[in-house]
Formats: sequence, C-alpha cells, structure tokens
Amino acid sequence: MTELDALALGRAEFEKRLALVEPTLWSLPTPCAGWDVRKLVNHVVAGNNMSVALLLGAAASDASKLNRADALGSDPIGAFRRSADDLESTFGEDGMLDKDVVHHPAGDIPAAQLLNYRVADYGLHAWDLARAIGADENLAPGLVGALWDALAPIAEFIQHTNVYGENPSSAVPDDAPLQLRLLDVSGRRPQPR
Repeated sequence: MTELDALALGRAEFEKRLALVEPTLWSLPTPCAGWDVRKLVNHVVAGNNMSVALLLGAAASDASKLNRADALGSDPIGAFRRSADDLESTFGEDGMLDKDVVHHPAGDIPAAQLLNYRVADYGLHAWDLARAIGADENLAPGLVGALWDALAPIAEFIQHTNVYGENPSSAVPDDAPLQLRLLDVSGRRPQPR
C-alpha cells in the first residue's frame, strides 16, 4: 500500500462514520477528553486545511491559526469532503511527497511525515467517532496495519507526548488483535459498551 493509498483508506474510514452523524449526535462526547463529535470533526477538517497550507509553503504560525479555526461552518460533512479533496489533490502533486521540509507547528518535518499524521488522524478519529455515535468500530485491516507500522516503533516516545490521550497501557498482550493493540498504543481504552 502506498502512502496515498493509506490516506485514501483513512479518509474512507472516517467519512463512512461521518455520514452516520445525525443532527442530534453532534454534541455527543467522544473518547477524546473535552471533545464532542463536532469538535472532533472540526479537528480533522482543520488539520486537513492546515496541512494543505503547510504543503503550499505556509509558515508554522499561519498554519497553526488554521488548525484552531472553526472549519465546519453550517455544512460539516461538506467541509470535510472539501478539505479531504484538497488534501488528496495537494499531496498528489508531482514531487509533493518528496519535500524535505514543511514548517509544522510542532517543528519542521518532511512532507511524508505530515501525510502519516493525516492518516493517523483519519484512522484513530474514525474509531473515536464510531465509539461516540455507536457505529461499527472495526477499521479496515489495511489501515490498521499501516497505522500499527507507523506507531508501534515509537510507542515509548508516545508516552511522553501527551498527543494521543492516555499513555499506552502496556496491558494488552502481544497476541491481542492488531486493532486492539493499535488503540492501546494510541491511548485509547476500548471497553465494551
């Protein structure tokens, strides 16, 4: 699976759950502390908008403003689709994935790492969204595998970032299903409903 394939699969997983959000569900709490469904979706859309700006050469401070903006307006699903289309189109431009540096608010990173951030946001927040609205929580195995390959090697580092919620618990056995291990390493505790 290429990086762009992983991005498309992550988008599909998130969008599948997003399409199930009825008007009464936007204020439901999510597994992300302090975030309701609307705030979670806004985080994903704003992250897409910020990433496009970074890829096109924006400074970290300007991009950071996009990441904090209300990106949903009165059409949250349309806002997501537009942002995801823009993201895929921009990453798909010739040479974009070869850019050595984008000026991310967390520090300069290669464009390929920024793409990995977006795939992780789509995949992990697809699960968060599913949990919040009571939808199917099973993510596509290919996406789970791609995310595991990206996150497992940095599991120890994740414990010190406070980016993924709770730290990995180290309580999930090595022979547990891969999605369960992925959720644990990313700070999620999928208790039965």
